[in-house]
Amino acid sequence: MAEYHAQNKAKLISETRRRFEAEYVTDKPDKYDPRDVERLQQDDNWVESYLLWRHSIVDETLKMLDESFQWRKEMCVNDLTESSIPRWLLEIGSIYLHGYDKEGNKLFWIRVKYHVKDHKTMLDKKKLIAFWLERYAKRENGKPVTVMFDLSETGINSIDMDFVRFIINCFKVYYPKYLSKMVIFDMPWIMNAAFKIVKSWLGPEAVSLLKFTSKNEVQDYVSVEYLPPHMGGTDPFKYSYPPLVDDDFQTPLCENGPIASEDEASSKEDIESDGKETLETVSSEEQTTLLKKINLTEHTSKAEETEKVDSKMKAFKKPLSVFKGPLLHISPAEELYFGSTESGEKKTLIVLTNVTKNIVAFKVRTTAPEKYRVKPSNSSCDPGASVDIVVSPHGGLTVSAQDRFLIMAAEMEQSSGTGPAELTQFWKEVPRNKVMEHRLRCHIVESSKPTTLTLKDSAFNMSDKTSEDLYLQLNRLLESNRKLEDQVQHCIWFQQLLLSLTMLLLAFVISFFYLLYS
Repeated sequence: MAEYHAQNKAKLISETRRRFEAEYVTDKPDKYDPRDVERLQQDDNWVESYLLWRHSIVDETLKMLDESFQWRKEMCVNDLTESSIPRWLLEIGSIYLHGYDKEGNKLFWIRVKYHVKDHKTMLDKKKLIAFWLERYAKRENGKPVTVMFDLSETGINSIDMDFVRFIINCFKVYYPKYLSKMVIFDMPWIMNAAFKIVKSWLGPEAVSLLKFTSKNEVQDYVSVEYLPPHMGGTDPFKYSYPPLVDDDFQTPLCENGPIASEDEASSKEDIESDGKETLETVSSEEQTTLLKKINLTEHTSKAEETEKVDSKMKAFKKPLSVFKGPLLHISPAEELYFGSTESGEKKTLIVLTNVTKNIVAFKVRTTAPEKYRVKPSNSSCDPGASVDIVVSPHGGLTVSAQDRFLIMAAEMEQSSGTGPAELTQFWKEVPRNKVMEHRLRCHIVESSKPTTLTLKDSAFNMSDKTSEDLYLQLNRLLESNRKLEDQVQHCIWFQQLLLSLTMLLLAFVISFFYLLYS
């Protein structure tokens, strides 16, 4: 059955390519961007996304491709860069990518209150939408986004149905299969009629993707750590430009692990700073490498240093929470805990455990590659074995709660080599649907007593007293925040009620004078 499905899919893709070339491209070769035509012939996933959106009906798919490709050339999508967008539009923060929903889909934020209907700037705003979607599509081929349509504090001047229709078309025609859902937050009652029109644009199938929410319901789709305070969340993120706001995962420093001399130098630094830092560590692989290099008779000083490192490794406690994936168990499950600047703690640990019968290749990426050293960041794990990955800030740079890490893993054939060259080639060839991904966010543990807060205490095994204090402080902050938000909501409700009464009174007066003089 699976084989038949694969053959049928390949047949449909081939037919779509052949007919598009013969029926659309041959007569008018200048109608489309040649780069899009070439990509159509090479990228099966791209063709498949159009076919799936049109229920594998080739005639409908061809019409959709024609409309999409004409739009791409008209908007110069392949050439859109940061410099193509007016700076003021990037600075205002009305549209950007940031965070993830509960299903792991990227959040595409549209802050409607910053939008003012203006025909003069409409083209630039459309280019901004296209810029972000194309940037994401090239990086995450086929992975959907969740649109966060934030209507809080929105007035009449922000209602622009032409712009809304353009956004709908982006996901309906230009970027098929990229819409996971559209979360509509805090929609004013005055816009109810407008969104009935939006539903007609989406069509019956896509209407189910609309999720109308208030502060109570929005957390059904997005966790509080990725929601701003006005949505009841705890995300400290504040938009600013430059640089571009993006959680793009990139390769951190020391991708293949540092060279031996660098290992030894870092070990010496750890020992020299022993009085300042409670705990420093190296990975188990590096420890083994060091032990092999030690000559017990000729290098006694190195042996002493290694013994100190060994004692530190024994004191290093493993993370307690575990994410149980199909290939790897990853600990911690969600957050990497780093000490604050005052605490003096720098490093944290990720533990990977292979739960398959084959070798699993893995690599670590981060949204802030210039900030972190990751050892190892590109390696493999034998069946049933565990690998410790040490993550440490680099060059005195500070950890941010906005930083993210991505663990990528894929099963290797038994005959595959695990050297740097073999791993590089493996990651080039492995199909994307065979790659397991898991994301980790960063958490900074604050402390007023840096001399007593060790890495093992702050990151992985906080004392009950510290945890209770943090919990109570957080509860107090959330409670005060709720009270403030309730007051604001009451004010907004009162203003809306007053406006409604004013409009009713105005209608009554007009009716009265109309009857009086008619």
